[in-house]
Amino acid sequence: MKLKKQVTVCGAAIFCVAVFSLYLMLDRVQHDPTRHQSGGNFPRSQISVLQNRIEQLEQLLEENHEIISHIKDSVLELTAHAEGPPALPHHKPNGSWVLPPESRPSFLSVSPQDCQFALGGKGQSPDLQMLAVYSLLPFDNQDGGVWKQGFDITYEPSEWDTEPLQVFVVPHSHNDPGWIKTFDKYYYDQTQHILNSMVLKMQEDPRRRFIWSEISFFSKWWDNISAQKRAAVRRLVGNGQLEMVTGGWVMPDEANSHYFAMIDQLIEGHQWLEKNIGVTPRSGWAVDPFGHSSTMPYLLKRSNLTGMLIQRVHYAIKKHFAATQNLEFMWRQTWDPDASTDIFCHMMPFYSYDVPHTCGPDPKICCQFDFKRLPGGRINCPWKVPPRAITDANVAERAQLLLDQYRKKSKLYRSKVLLVPLGDDFRYDKPQEWDAQFLNYQRIFDFLNSRPNLHVQAQFGTLSDYFDALYKKVGIVPGMKLPGFPVLSGDFFSYADREDHYWTGYYTSRPFYKSLDRVLEAHLRGAEILYSLALAHARRAGADSRYPLSDYALLSNARRNLGLFQHHDAITGTAKEAVAVDYGVRLLHSLTNLKRVIINAAHYLVLGDKDTYHNDPTAPFLGVDDTRPSQDSLPERTVLRMDTSPRFLVVFNPLEQERLSVVPVLVDSPHVRVLSEEGQPLPSQLSVRWSSATDTVPDVYQVRGAPVPLPAPILILPILRVGLPSSHAAPAAMTPRGLSSEAVPVHVFPAAADDFCLDNQHLHACFSGRSGLLQVRRVSCEFLVYGTRTSKDKSGAYLFLPDGEAKPYAPKDPPVVRVTEGPLFSEVTSYYQHVQTVVRLYNVPGVEGLSLDLSCLVDIRDHINKELTSTVSRYLGIQPRRYQRKLPLQANFYPMPTMAYIQDAQSRLTLHTAQALGVSSLGSGQLEVILDRRLMQDDNRGLGQGLKDNKRTCNRFRLLLERRTTASCKEREDGRPISFPSLLSHITSMHLNAEALVMPVAQEKPAPPVLRSFMPLSTTLPCDFHILNLRMLQDDSLPSAEAALILHRKGFDCSLEAKNLGFNCTTSQGKLALGSLFQGLEMGSLQPTSLTLMYPLGTASNSTSIHLDPMEIATFRIRLG
Repeated sequence: MKLKKQVTVCGAAIFCVAVFSLYLMLDRVQHDPTRHQSGGNFPRSQISVLQNRIEQLEQLLEENHEIISHIKDSVLELTAHAEGPPALPHHKPNGSWVLPPESRPSFLSVSPQDCQFALGGKGQSPDLQMLAVYSLLPFDNQDGGVWKQGFDITYEPSEWDTEPLQVFVVPHSHNDPGWIKTFDKYYYDQTQHILNSMVLKMQEDPRRRFIWSEISFFSKWWDNISAQKRAAVRRLVGNGQLEMVTGGWVMPDEANSHYFAMIDQLIEGHQWLEKNIGVTPRSGWAVDPFGHSSTMPYLLKRSNLTGMLIQRVHYAIKKHFAATQNLEFMWRQTWDPDASTDIFCHMMPFYSYDVPHTCGPDPKICCQFDFKRLPGGRINCPWKVPPRAITDANVAERAQLLLDQYRKKSKLYRSKVLLVPLGDDFRYDKPQEWDAQFLNYQRIFDFLNSRPNLHVQAQFGTLSDYFDALYKKVGIVPGMKLPGFPVLSGDFFSYADREDHYWTGYYTSRPFYKSLDRVLEAHLRGAEILYSLALAHARRAGADSRYPLSDYALLSNARRNLGLFQHHDAITGTAKEAVAVDYGVRLLHSLTNLKRVIINAAHYLVLGDKDTYHNDPTAPFLGVDDTRPSQDSLPERTVLRMDTSPRFLVVFNPLEQERLSVVPVLVDSPHVRVLSEEGQPLPSQLSVRWSSATDTVPDVYQVRGAPVPLPAPILILPILRVGLPSSHAAPAAMTPRGLSSEAVPVHVFPAAADDFCLDNQHLHACFSGRSGLLQVRRVSCEFLVYGTRTSKDKSGAYLFLPDGEAKPYAPKDPPVVRVTEGPLFSEVTSYYQHVQTVVRLYNVPGVEGLSLDLSCLVDIRDHINKELTSTVSRYLGIQPRRYQRKLPLQANFYPMPTMAYIQDAQSRLTLHTAQALGVSSLGSGQLEVILDRRLMQDDNRGLGQGLKDNKRTCNRFRLLLERRTTASCKEREDGRPISFPSLLSHITSMHLNAEALVMPVAQEKPAPPVLRSFMPLSTTLPCDFHILNLRMLQDDSLPSAEAALILHRKGFDCSLEAKNLGFNCTTSQGKLALGSLFQGLEMGSLQPTSLTLMYPLGTASNSTSIHLDPMEIATFRIRLG
């Protein structure tokens, strides 16, 4: 009663302060010194001022009303929970479960200024917007002659009389870190020989040039060469003969990779280059990713690169850009208001990056200048005209023939500087090829350069040599906006290389490994953060000598294995089966090691007395939440053995926001209670563990603990104790066929056609009685199947070539439907022949109760040439798409790395995904996701096999339905080339992709030492801020005293209803004080840097307050202690 009075008095006091503030505002308006009175007549300007004041006052009154409303709700909720023990879930008379409200009210406060970003309207429109370009083009694929996908190019020989053509021939070797062979096999068979020959042959002539991009290979080679050879490499880099382009660990796929992993592999490569060679990459090189994302130019720009090159773009786009001389452009982010994200981009114009398709429009002629194909070699020219070695007798004729191609190619660009790549996959692996290419080309260059009447200057060059020459022509510094070039925004998906052969199959190929990739990514981020914090606290306490610094090597290896998998033949699912297994083994090895890093860090951080810390790798203090027996196994949850002693759990929330999570644990006894750290009983839900549609696992039960508030990031300590079942452990009622259990009631009902429904405070979800699938008035789900064509060209790992529209999935037997109802969650499980679906509805406060949790366990190993798809009927992602009726069905599929949504004037339906898959909206109000693909043949893109190594794969989703409320936002947004998720949508996505990790404390006799929850952050971050990473930097092979703090400020849409969002936070117009962010640690230094830490931005200052614009990612070099 005393607490109730205190709360009431507190609420009344706040109310009085608010009213008094309003009175002062009114008084200020009445006594405004700028107001003049003259006989009651106001000048017109003063009336305008007064009107503005009244409008401001109305706004203040409205804001004050919201504040009072929040106070009222807070007082009511606090009062409701001030008396007696904690309320527990209970049954209503109609049989549904009701969960008491969370004891602390949730609120969201968004500044009106923070809503302006999504409305746009600032900055100039780009010259080229890719949505508009797609709408413009006919995609008619007319035969262009020798340049089959283009057109005939003509020129006047006098065009270069006043300004000679400057040609840069750029030798390169594209090395895939895994494709037909594994990474190691490629290295030992080819890559090491390429690099060894490079050092030798480049020193023979200072005019020679070479570029390299894959640091994964380069670092392995570096570790195996002598100090003399390393010194030679540094000299070649220093004098400009060798350039490291892009400098990432790999050349990443840009469709399926999550931006965390794209950044992480870029940092890994750049940090390696800085430490070992002392070089900072200047130009980006991406010749082989199958389509290009607008994310990559942003990351390169923020890494301080000044130019980039791309190749695999739809042939019709290339033809259009070539005809309009738009193959070079400033690539700008669609949300950028001030051109700060502009980066100069060069698009290669022809079919491929090989030699026949890079010197000019006629591959028959260009192939004659690939001197690896000289007669007597292993490869030849498909056009039946072989190259000829250059001699004094033929140099004039050969040089003129090549110059004609150079001139024709240069007509497609706006400048008189020409880029001509010279290379292909794994080229220059033998000294003979180095001699053949460099000696013959040098003879041609010498001839061309010695003839002033030809008006050409030709030479070997690097990529940056080309960009520098281009900038020099116009007299500006590299990186600045080039005048005379168009500005482009948008991306280059989906890619077709010829005819209707769209590379949209790889968005889903091998989904098992796409899912494992995200699991490893989430563990890496969690391990990085915990390791950095544990080491900082250990160093502050002088205990770092007892902390396992060797864990840093495990972190480093995991970064590199995750980075390796971002390669454009790895996460894409387009490598040979044995190579896919090699990737899987690497991912699993690192996942196991990261669990160890997390366990060791958590152990140290939760100890009440840090002096008792002792790391014993043979007997870890904490256990793991799940294990995977092999690289192609689904995770198996750890079963806790219960006895009379309590079992302690450490739960890790890897997010920076507080979350309310229902935490699942498997135990061997149904008689379990869940207690808080203080020993208070918590609501929980007990259910049996099912091994099939109708069989349970004996003596294994699932306990889902109450929605525990998890501040961010945090390690907390729920307790499991064996005891008599009580109202705290409510059994769930099952409603299918099943084995009866005395602990959990199971009821069997005959199949019925009637729909049935589940609901919580926010959602009402109905299901078909026959199928068990979601079947609401506005949302429904079904499964469909695509076949492949009967013609010669069929679907494969890369291509999606369906035999028409998808047909309904028709299993042999009707599904078994199981319904589970309980206080914390209810779920519907449907067992089909090839897919098992679970739709779960959480009955808890917070984000988890505002969307449906979906999972699909897919197994199509008995299919032949089939692709299983799921449709949700009701544009896509942050990059809006339009359904192009003039294009074939397969052209309208796009990558879905995190989410996709469809919307109309009233609502938006968002499908969040925990793994990358292909998605489309082929009909109005419909989302279609390809779940898995099984294809028996190669699609003639070099792989040489189909997709026949399917695994049992669990795809996880969240389905979120939101109402749109602000008419002005709807009007402004729908026609714009960019769209943003809501804050709720962003946070839902993070909940799905960064699950809370449960670590049981090992059973010990005697009892374990005193443990305490660990809260690293002293304050909750603003809603729109995300700690992308806290990454300990390296000093030799050990962690340094510095870490990289990488922050991302999300752009969000305020036009979606923001009531009952279930999270406690506010926005701050992008301002954040970092100095006191980490509890118990001081920030010794704070240096803003480029994204990959290669360049300091400004000088380090004592101020620790920062500002980020929406969508921006920023890196800070910090020192914690």
